[in-house]
Amino acid sequence: MSKISIITTLFFAVFFFGKWHISAQNSTVNKSNTLVQPPYLKPGDTVAIVAPSGILKNRSTEIEKAKDLLKSWGLNYVVGDHVFDHANHFAGSDDDRCEDFQKAMNAPEISAIWCARGGYGAVRIIDKLDFSQFNKHPKWLIGYSDITALHNEWHTRGYKSIHAMMCTSLQDNNETIKETIATFKKALFGEPLEYKLKGSPYNKLGSVTAPIVGGNLSILYSMLGSKSSIDTSGKILFIEEIGEYKYHIDRMLQSLKRAGYFENCAGVLVGNMTKVKRNTTPWGTSVEQLILDALKEYDFPIAFNMPSGHEKDNRALILGQTIDFNVIIEQSTIFFKNY
Repeated sequence: MSKISIITTLFFAVFFFGKWHISAQNSTVNKSNTLVQPPYLKPGDTVAIVAPSGILKNRSTEIEKAKDLLKSWGLNYVVGDHVFDHANHFAGSDDDRCEDFQKAMNAPEISAIWCARGGYGAVRIIDKLDFSQFNKHPKWLIGYSDITALHNEWHTRGYKSIHAMMCTSLQDNNETIKETIATFKKALFGEPLEYKLKGSPYNKLGSVTAPIVGGNLSILYSMLGSKSSIDTSGKILFIEEIGEYKYHIDRMLQSLKRAGYFENCAGVLVGNMTKVKRNTTPWGTSVEQLILDALKEYDFPIAFNMPSGHEKDNRALILGQTIDFNVIIEQSTIFFKNY
């Protein structure tokens, strides 16, 4: 081959590779930042109650209250055949829990899948799920805590979901969780959803408009390296946690950081950090300062005091939805842009 031919070949190879590389990057960005939104609910729609995780021993009262709540909103319901099954730690065997969940995913008449409780177990059924029918009739997934594993799967497959109360949240008197219930209803029916958060001296100032993703920190950490690990590029990451030592929280944040979670992140929203355990060796700072220290090299806004997670005041978030996120010391505001 002549010198001119070699140069020409190299030129076209670089040119087309460059075009392909840019195209591939754009494709990835569009895919990761544009999630399918299932139809919001309306009176007459049906919600499936399923238990993909922990056991529901002596929790029938909460399921009855969940049915009553749905009926009060004009919604119908179906309850999975295995919701009250017992299989050691779990609400039935992996296959039985998966069967209930799969039926809810497949049924075109189901508009939302409401998880009865969290605990542990959702990760054991993720890889058994078949999305072929769901793709034809997308529906909302609702839950928090362990259900973060399923939220992650929804997002990596391109669907929005709702981080909100579960049936067992109704163990509390409805009057004591009014905002928890009210914001859940708003998210489910597509009503305007916005929050004004109590200020914090730890807030890191900034303003950004981007989709919000995330959930329970332990579950996000456990998804690292799997196909269910979410893409946080250009997104605001929400985190909440319960029952961990401060050094565990730092370990998880450091692991997410090393995995690139924060490299192109648009912001961080911190929810409830509940029942933080006291270690024999004091950590030395607050949880807020721990988070700021772990993320000190990034310049995106960070807001604290989001009432969402393992507290009675557990307000709904539409994961995958774009929000206007404005953080100042005195107050942070979140406005969900309803498309």
